[in-house]
Amino acid sequence: MRILLASSASYDPPRGGSTRGNLAWLSHLAASGHSCLVVCGLPVDAGRDEHQSSLAQNLSLVAVSDAHRRAALRDRIAGFQPDWVLVSSEDLSHSLLEEAHLQAPGRVVYLAHTPQFYPFGPAAWNPSERATALVRACAGVVAIARFTAAYIQEHAGCAAAVIHPPIYGQPPFPLLAHWDRGAVAMINPCPVKGLPIFAGLARRFPGVPFAALPGWGTAHENRRALEALPNFEWIEPCDRIEQMLARTRILLVPSLWVEGFGLIVVEAMLRGVPVLASGTGGLLESTLGVGQLLPVRPIERFEPRFDSQHMPVPVVPPQDLAPWADALQAILDSPERYETLSRASKDNAERFVDSLDAGALEAWLATLQPAPAAVPASPPRAAALSPARRALLLERLRKRV
Repeated sequence: MRILLASSASYDPPRGGSTRGNLAWLSHLAASGHSCLVVCGLPVDAGRDEHQSSLAQNLSLVAVSDAHRRAALRDRIAGFQPDWVLVSSEDLSHSLLEEAHLQAPGRVVYLAHTPQFYPFGPAAWNPSERATALVRACAGVVAIARFTAAYIQEHAGCAAAVIHPPIYGQPPFPLLAHWDRGAVAMINPCPVKGLPIFAGLARRFPGVPFAALPGWGTAHENRRALEALPNFEWIEPCDRIEQMLARTRILLVPSLWVEGFGLIVVEAMLRGVPVLASGTGGLLESTLGVGQLLPVRPIERFEPRFDSQHMPVPVVPPQDLAPWADALQAILDSPERYETLSRASKDNAERFVDSLDAGALEAWLATLQPAPAAVPASPPRAAALSPARRALLLERLRKRV
């Protein structure tokens, strides 16, 4: 098969669960002899309009600026002639989804990672009836969790195949957990990922080291707020997640928006690191009945302005830190409790990963039938957007110009 993946996110390097998951799928497809091509976004500091590279045998990448990405997708579909065009949900304007349907009618597959980027449902940043119709018109939709599949069924009215990306590697997975050393850590500290809870706990536990690995959402103002804490330090970006987890005593995942799944939760548990997570969205699933789920007040709206990462600034409701502080204190005070959580986390995560099939997407694509050609979508009307979403699209347009 010839597989083309389209996404607005940067893949060189990947900086999130969706990009790492997609590359895991494509790497498996390429290793199985299929030709794979990625058309994606450039890193923020790239300073150029296009970059091409080879990630592995049978796996090539074309990174393109916002202004030229849709045209690049059109040209690559014409030249590569893919059997399937996979459009990842990291496509806020839905323009790649529309172009894929125009250039490869009947051969489009929607990879539904991030609910905020879907064109439907209460979490959507940029809802669009026309784009929703194009999701329904896809030959197939892939969800990474039962939660997201149910969300898609409820709000888009179409079924999705639940396929977990083979992101976790091969056993044996080292035990990295230590009750008496390491930091209370999180990944991608930013408001939507629960930075107010993380920073609040760091202030409540001044004698405990806290650390974080910056990600796609970590804005300059987030960095300054954390660096003001005397018990905080950064974990530098690393090639392997084990490098971060080796410095982690307890992982916090206090997300304040709807997570599609939460891949880092399973990655931590595989190494025996206990997890405290918010009891929302896909985190209910990824904690595998072991990670402790705690209450949050989720983000419900965004301001019509942007942070240094060009993301809309959320309005964060006040959070009750007491349940989080109690749960954290209970683990810090008891090596026996820590050991029990660590052992159960590792056992459940290893059983989960052992149940996954790295070739599941390949097998699903091999049996998938082309869909009837879809009616091309018209651009979303500005009047249908909230002020924050309209401002976001205008900001993207100004950047392209």
